[in-house]
Amino acid sequence: MFSPPLTLTINGEDREFSLPADTPLLYVLRNDCALNGPKFGCGLGECGACAVLLDGRPVRSCATPLAAVAKREVTTLEGLSRDGKPHPVQQAFIDMQAAQCGYCLNGMIIATVGLLSRNPDPTEAEIRAALRRHLCRCGTHMEILAAVRLARARLAAPETAETEAS
Repeated sequence: MFSPPLTLTINGEDREFSLPADTPLLYVLRNDCALNGPKFGCGLGECGACAVLLDGRPVRSCATPLAAVAKREVTTLEGLSRDGKPHPVQQAFIDMQAAQCGYCLNGMIIATVGLLSRNPDPTEAEIRAALRRHLCRCGTHMEILAAVRLARARLAAPETAETEAS
């Protein structure tokens, strides 16, 4: 059964959908909006590959029904860049070569943006806690942690943070 049209704001653009209210947000993003940053991993909200920001907070889009996001701001990996430039977190992940297969990166980047927006100077323990439920199958954890530290430094002092975080 289709619900009345629902309006979502996705990456700053209002979009209207006439779909069942229980349709997972991930399906709408990938199938109806052609946004492939969020990945289908487990389909149960466990792996983090499908993470998006909902009003600035990371959520698992595979386990979030469409009705729960009506009239709220959804930001995907694609929506982080500005004027064709990667978000500082995205750039830090690139600079630290924090990808192997890349499947987890969407969730790792989204979780990092969410963390740094609410806590600009997280401790190592807070960084690890923010990422702990995002599964990386390839074992690039050390590079991912280094990328988060670099993003933290760059966002704190963009003009002086050109050295790599250790």
